[in-house]
Amino acid sequence: MKKTLYYNARIILQDSIVWGAVLVEGKRIKRIIEGKIVGLDEFQDTDFLDLKGNYLSPGFIDIHIHGGGGYDFMDGTEEAFREIAVVHAQYGTTALVPTTLTTTKEQLEETLNSYTKVKEQIINGAQFLGMHLEGPYFALSQRGAQDPRYIRNPDPDEYRYLIENYSSIVRWSAAPELEGALEFGKYLSQKGIIAAIAHTDAIYEDVVAAHNIGFNLMTHFYSAMSSVSRRNAFRYAGVVEAGYLIDDFDLELIADGIHLPDPLLRLIYKVKGPDKMVLITDAMRAAGTNVNESVLGSLEDGLEVLVEDGVAKLKDRSAFAGSVATADRLIRTMLKLGDIPLEEIIRMITFNPARVMKVADRKGSIALEKDADLVVFDDDVRVLMTVVNGRIVYRID
Repeated sequence: MKKTLYYNARIILQDSIVWGAVLVEGKRIKRIIEGKIVGLDEFQDTDFLDLKGNYLSPGFIDIHIHGGGGYDFMDGTEEAFREIAVVHAQYGTTALVPTTLTTTKEQLEETLNSYTKVKEQIINGAQFLGMHLEGPYFALSQRGAQDPRYIRNPDPDEYRYLIENYSSIVRWSAAPELEGALEFGKYLSQKGIIAAIAHTDAIYEDVVAAHNIGFNLMTHFYSAMSSVSRRNAFRYAGVVEAGYLIDDFDLELIADGIHLPDPLLRLIYKVKGPDKMVLITDAMRAAGTNVNESVLGSLEDGLEVLVEDGVAKLKDRSAFAGSVATADRLIRTMLKLGDIPLEEIIRMITFNPARVMKVADRKGSIALEKDADLVVFDDDVRVLMTVVNGRIVYRID
């Protein structure tokens, strides 16, 4: 079994950063050595990688991502899945959850079928952790860049069929105030599928009801969700306020510096703290490219978008249409806030998403016997190396 020692590194643990080395055997982390290594003679049949004082981090985990490198998962092809995994590994992502868009049942199944075909393949990039269905059960008033032609209320025949036939579905985002949404959420919970709140005009009371039957995650917090509103002259707290008030909720944050300005990121950190924040890219196909125009969703049936100001927008500029961020950019955005320790930021994109996705027993931190998913980056968070299951999939020499 191949052994590799990554040494002379600033190792980012869950609550601290230490100088030392990490020994990997095969796909697992076998030793964590704090302090400077005087000699290498004790390590037999081992490859040595001198990291020259750069950071050694757990691999980044992106639980909400649509595409990159000119591809979208809604293209419904094996090539799209493979290429997106390769592109995002270049920016430190070692595991991801492919995410769909509101679409037809036929196109959704095409994408799910492609996932089934590629999930066991050895890909020179990030691993897949299962599929995230974003929609089609949304509030039309909060559709954002979701295609309004396909938005609808939960259909028991539809979602039961999909879940029974596609074990790859591990999370589903929906609006909890819709007719049939609570029954839908109960079914997800019974099946062990993560239920998330998204694209919603719910009020606080709706969210409480949803939380009581298993909704514990908020999809791209603030984006396409209600805040304080008036009904018959009375004020009602919305989904945003519920996210703050209900401690159990984990909050997804598109920390690209555009979707959430600095004051909101600071507020979220102040109220929720680092352990309930999950950084996501929500990246669409233009991520990792230099294009000025792109398509959100499939090339055949998607929405044309502009790429400007570091973000994707609908052509009429009425809404954002996903981000063009990569994982390293999220970390730099959080560092610019100035008062959040690096180890806490890294936790938001490693351990926290691993916990949400129920894989923290094997991923999300540098710990003994966990998967050797590692990222090496410098002081500017420039990714120098990405390791997935002990195998180097990207490296700058």
